[in-house]
Amino acid sequence: MSGRPVVTVLCAADQDPPAGLDTLAPRIELRYATAATLPDAIEDADGLFLWDFFSPAVREAWGRATRLRWIHVAAAGIDTLLFPELVDSDVVVTNARGVFDRPIAEYVLGAILAVAKDTRRNYRLQDERRWLHRETARVAGSHALVIGTGAIGRAIARLLRAVDVEVRGAGRAARTGDPDFGTVVPTDRLVDHVGWADHVVVVAPLTASTAGMIDADVLAAMRPGSHLVNVGRGPLVDEDALIEALSSGHLGAASLDVFAVEPLPATSPLWELPNVAISAHMSGDVVGWTDQLAEQFVDNATRWLDGRPLANVVDKRKGYVTDSGSDGEAR
Repeated sequence: MSGRPVVTVLCAADQDPPAGLDTLAPRIELRYATAATLPDAIEDADGLFLWDFFSPAVREAWGRATRLRWIHVAAAGIDTLLFPELVDSDVVVTNARGVFDRPIAEYVLGAILAVAKDTRRNYRLQDERRWLHRETARVAGSHALVIGTGAIGRAIARLLRAVDVEVRGAGRAARTGDPDFGTVVPTDRLVDHVGWADHVVVVAPLTASTAGMIDADVLAAMRPGSHLVNVGRGPLVDEDALIEALSSGHLGAASLDVFAVEPLPATSPLWELPNVAISAHMSGDVVGWTDQLAEQFVDNATRWLDGRPLANVVDKRKGYVTDSGSDGEAR
């Protein structure tokens, strides 16, 4: 690179900028922008850091991006970014793969423990000052199907196996002998495989081929009384069909961190269902996560400046970082 490249950092209007980027200042001209100011700020930028990672502003400003060569997104899932003009361009996209793996795995384990140990009912009974002895389920020996075999899915599989849950994965291609999942079944045949599981965990990336993958047929094929966990993207699941499966009693529980519309509207029937646990798209957001995201960008920017290979390069046509045996995931 000749001269000092320009990197624009996109922040939401009410969002604190990332910390620690000043270490790059001697080598990069950092330019901070909001959605409203991005068209001007991106015009002669060489790089773009999407700190506001769900913003649609890049697509709206794309015609002004005359020098852009690299975009880094502070999220693992980049489904809101991949518009056709960007996909067809030479701009390299990288993401925050790795930051959310263990936190989301811990969330999933917590959700499974909460359902098995009837924790939500304990809270309700405590509020009512009622003493009601009952038996709960074992976690050890239960079955979990993890849909999405990328880094987050693998972290989930490893943590569940540590408490003796039997795990399988679901990915693009069936295989056996996987180091984390053992058996991987094909996602295009979920209806044939979800009935094996007590817990179905959805962490697949949102793409044209995965949208609506958990439909009425898949939900009907799940084991009666089983538990659905969605930590991927809301549109992966047909919410109307899910509400019906939960209301009818066919599904025993759902732990949902993501939704088709976010924030989840107050009118959604999901709020009223006693067998649903709702969180506000926060399964990967632990104390210190924003510092990790900023540090990851600084590391990648240093690689970029030094002419070294970037970490977490996304296959823009597939929508995720590709590794051998990996199908990506969203966050």
